[in-house]
This record gives sequence, structure tokens and C-alpha cells, in this order.
Amino acid sequence: MSLFFCCLYLCFAEKYVILRLDLNDMARIMAIDLGRKRSGIAVTDPLQIIANGLTTVESHKLVDFVLDYLKREEVEQIVIGEPKDMKNNPSDCSKYIEPIVNRLKKMLPDMKIVRFDERFTSVMAHQTMIDAGLSKSRRQDKELVDTIAATIILQSYMESKTCRDAKFCVSTNTNKQ
Repeated sequence: MSLFFCCLYLCFAEKYVILRLDLNDMARIMAIDLGRKRSGIAVTDPLQIIANGLTTVESHKLVDFVLDYLKREEVEQIVIGEPKDMKNNPSDCSKYIEPIVNRLKKMLPDMKIVRFDERFTSVMAHQTMIDAGLSKSRRQDKELVDTIAATIILQSYMESKTCRDAKFCVSTNTNKQ
């Protein structure tokens, strides 16, 4: 079996460090913004560095889509947006989402499935579209909003995971208290 390795050269304190990564052992992370009608899906690259929007599928076809995707790509874990209200309680749409989450867990017993707070991701997706200069008609594309929301969930999860795993975390919050 041939192995594919990637070497990264890092300059740290004027000394070069070689980081050797075995890309054969790397797997993607998938994120899902589950909705009643549609679900946005995002995935990382195999190195788990970049979150990319993948697609939007009808929610009743989601499990089949995920199973098919897993046949083609190696996925380490699935992050599913967890809808909560402002008091940190499950929101009303949770009752529509939980059966799909439970079906995924049943169909993929060995897959790590993580729930992650999705509050404000749709609002952030709309703002991202405005900031990107998309036309009003393009911003009304609900499938695009769902895909961007899934990407935001995935990026937020990756950032939180990095902060949990690191000994220190640099905050992007510039507000002084």
C-alpha cells in the first residue's frame, strides 16, 4: 500500500519545523443544518482546515444522501445543528429534527454524531450574503442560505474544537471589559 504524505514547513522563531501529515489517515467532518423542508450540508477538507458548503437536500432524503456520501468519502464525525431558544431550551422545530437525528444515529452506530448550537446561523448566513454583495434575488435563495448556515455551524464547531484542544485560545472579541 502506498502512503501519501504531506510535509508542511513552518517558520517558528527563525527555525524551520517540518510537520509530516499522513493524509491517508485524515477524514472530513460533515455539518448539517437540519430543517423541516431542507437541510444544508457542509464538509471540511480532509485536513479539517477549511469548511465548505456542499449542497442542500430535502430533509426527507437526508439520511439516504449522507449514507451515499459516506460510501464515497471518509467522514470522521457529523455535526448537527441544535436549535435552541434564547433561554438555551430546545426550540419548537426540535420535534421535527429529532426523528431524523435518531435515524442517523441508528443507521450509523459507529459514527460520532455531535450536536452543536445553531442559534443565529441563518441570520449570519443572510449577513454573509449581503457582505458578499449578492443580489436581493440571490439572497432569497433558501437553499443557498441553508448551505451557508451549515458552513457557519461547521466553522464554529471547528473553532470551538480548536479552542478546547489548545492550551490557549486567541479570542477575536475586541471588546474591553
